[in-house]
Amino acid sequence: MDAVAIEIERKFRVVGEGWRPHVVKSVRMAQGYINDMAALRDARQNASVRVRIAGDQAFLNLKSREPGPSRQEFDYPIPVVDAEALLRLCVGGLIDKVRHYIPQDGLTWEVDQFGGDNAGLVVAELELPAVDTVFARPDWLGREVTDEQRFYNLALAERPYSRWSAVEQA
Repeated sequence: MDAVAIEIERKFRVVGEGWRPHVVKSVRMAQGYINDMAALRDARQNASVRVRIAGDQAFLNLKSREPGPSRQEFDYPIPVVDAEALLRLCVGGLIDKVRHYIPQDGLTWEVDQFGGDNAGLVVAELELPAVDTVFARPDWLGREVTDEQRFYNLALAERPYSRWSAVEQA
């Protein structure tokens, strides 16, 4: 039996601009969700269903609803024209961001700089081979938000950063 696709990811706020000189590639992304955060919160669904256009590629993604840094994730390439049609079917707002890639010690930081209704929010994600993987924390890394649902892209589509209070944005 094949192993189930598991994503182990940690998410952090980004502070300052010190990350910019380390970027090796940047890709503009548009994404939306076929279901909403309420469906997951109310346990009516056990996975988010995301459509993403990243540069000239498109993907359909399913991610399980589990707390913590580890969850099941399935990512399938689809034609861009199909993704464009699916984005029109999405609920909530669409996510507009530029993902910047920063390699470090054999791992890759993905720094998401959001636009649109989420402008001003910058987060860094790091996919890990194991939950207990030790990694160096660059000086531009702020506090960890892995377990804070409001930082999930699905939650940002429903309630964007522009609607957060000053306390929530801090």
